[in-house]
Amino acid sequence: QVQVVESGGGLVQPGGSLRLSCAASGSIFSINVMGWYRQVRGNERELVARVISGGITDYADSVKGRFTISRDNAKNTVYLQMNSLKPEDTAVYYCNAELSLDSSLRTFRYWGQGTQVTVSS
Repeated sequence: QVQVVESGGGLVQPGGSLRLSCAASGSIFSINVMGWYRQVRGNERELVARVISGGITDYADSVKGRFTISRDNAKNTVYLQMNSLKPEDTAVYYCNAELSLDSSLRTFRYWGQGTQVTVSS
């Protein structure tokens, strides 16, 4: 059993900051990618940022220079520091982990339950 649990969402004024955290736990052999996606009702879920094992990062153009993703491999945890938030960043943010359960290295994707981020004055 694998669990992916997010925390840190909330309401913030435009220009403010929030930090999201996500921890993966359970019978995990290795984690290849951890990342954040977001979804606005009626729209498709979109990639915000992800970090690949080895530390390579990938960001959506809309958040480059404002958001920073980081990963603590020892804790199977990923963070998303969000600065200079805009109303258009309002969405439900989902954590995603692409991981292997054993030495076969077959990859599975797990999602967290989502955390609401609202940017409004």
